[in-house]
Amino acid sequence: MELKAKYDFFKIDYEINTKLNYFDIFKNNNPVHLEIGSGRGEFIYNKALQLPSINFFAVDIKEKRIKSIIRALDMEHHKNVRVLKMFIDEESIKIFPENSIEKIYIMFPDPWPKRKHHRRRMINEKFIKILYNILTNKGTVEIVTDHQGYAEWIKNVFLSEKSFVPKYSEIYSREPEKNHIVTYFEEKMRKSGYIPYYFVFTKSGGK
Repeated sequence: MELKAKYDFFKIDYEINTKLNYFDIFKNNNPVHLEIGSGRGEFIYNKALQLPSINFFAVDIKEKRIKSIIRALDMEHHKNVRVLKMFIDEESIKIFPENSIEKIYIMFPDPWPKRKHHRRRMINEKFIKILYNILTNKGTVEIVTDHQGYAEWIKNVFLSEKSFVPKYSEIYSREPEKNHIVTYFEEKMRKSGYIPYYFVFTKSGGK
């Protein structure tokens, strides 16, 4: 019963080609952040507690992960979180209105390391154009990967697009941002000797 109540509270339905109405969902006009690929939900769980005056969307495609996220959330302390089950691509992400997201988090996206699978990588020129469109003026994208090849790929894609300004002079940092949430996966990879690459890009100009 409790899990059903949590599903009813946290999980929201959507229709492709229909924009989300944030006020209807959260009942306030607070800034909105989006995590793409929320996994177990550790990041969104803790980030929402850190920033209670921010509204958060957690997005993942696998029902098992959605269930884990919702189980972890608390209806009293995470009133600023909503969960969507969806596959994020250039079309589905358009349910978020243009110029409406203050920050986007992409924590450890699948690197698809084999060359023949590179076309499946989430970060590509078409995708970051959509990110640009849904971000507010001076909105930011934070990306973390532990895969060197993907780090170089991300660097090159953003530099070629010219619509985002990197925070770091080397484009990425090997040190996390202040108040960075270390997930189980990140801790596990660090113990195995993989030091993540941290990216922060700011939307340039504005519409």
